[in-house]
Amino acid sequence: MAKHNRFMRWCFSIILVLIIIYLGSLVDFIFKPILSLFSMIIVPLMLAAFFYYLVRPLVNVMERHKVNRTFAVLLIYLAFAVIMAGFSIVVWPSLRTQLFNLVENAPTLFTSLSDQVEELQHNRFLSTFLPQDSNLLSKLTEYLNKGFTLLTDYLSGLFAFFSNFAIVLITFPILLFYMLKEGGKFGEQIVSFIPKRFRKDGTEVMAEIDHMLSSFIVGRVIVNLALGVLMYLGFLIIDLPYALLLTVVAVILNFIPFIGSFLSSVPIVIIGFIEAPSIAIWSIVIITIAQQIQDNLIAPYVFGKQLDIHPLTTIILVLVGGDIAGILGILLIIPVYMILKIVYCRVYELFFKQLWENA
Repeated sequence: MAKHNRFMRWCFSIILVLIIIYLGSLVDFIFKPILSLFSMIIVPLMLAAFFYYLVRPLVNVMERHKVNRTFAVLLIYLAFAVIMAGFSIVVWPSLRTQLFNLVENAPTLFTSLSDQVEELQHNRFLSTFLPQDSNLLSKLTEYLNKGFTLLTDYLSGLFAFFSNFAIVLITFPILLFYMLKEGGKFGEQIVSFIPKRFRKDGTEVMAEIDHMLSSFIVGRVIVNLALGVLMYLGFLIIDLPYALLLTVVAVILNFIPFIGSFLSSVPIVIIGFIEAPSIAIWSIVIITIAQQIQDNLIAPYVFGKQLDIHPLTTIILVLVGGDIAGILGILLIIPVYMILKIVYCRVYELFFKQLWENA
């Protein structure tokens, strides 16, 4: 009888939730202004959260050495301004030159690519491995067009992602300043809405989420920077054109889970192939070695077992995130999944574990 009553309560709860969702869909005009505001603030909020977890350890260290927290944040802002000035003087001129040269030489590069493909097509050794009626040039052009379309879609999504640049430029530093200044008070405010008997568990969950996000963000930055250094050194050794520009693009794209490593490899291999087929092969070797070092040596040391997500799960999450919200969904889906996983595990332990084991 008790089990029957419990089952009926669960059915009633599910039906009630579905009714609430349906009624909410009928008055969606109420939520459109909220969604519009959220879409405007999500980019600066993401950037603020990203830099918050990068900079917070330094602010905490300065605070432990009796430096006022607000003054410590202002010092970090000053240091960041100095770093940006140094970047604009030392790195940016070379990066800008390579970018402009690549844009100017694009028609020549495509012509050189066609010439290289035609030369390979007439190579006696390779012709033995190709079907007699195969047209390597047309097929490669078709694949390049598909790849270019895919890359254009993601770049357009990326540009849309940063379209409200003025809003980002104004709100991001302000959000970051208050996040660094307030420290861990946000978690305490969230926990204050939880019933008192669950606040201890809520505090532990917030601490676990905070530690996970910190490990994920700082770890991704360290791992991607290490990958960039390895790739750049390798590209310098083989004398790959536009080495610095291609490395910067690869580091940025590698923040995209799963598909980022593939997207970053395509322009590198194409530029290497235009220079010479041997350069393309060596580029693939360098990318493979660098990614193997990243995946098997650096990432396990940085992340440990904390962010152990099965590759199949990552693929499914990336596909779902991309389908729901494009580039924004791809970037957010992994942290959101890990947050939901932490919350689910604690809720299951509190409310369902004993019922499940005693059923």
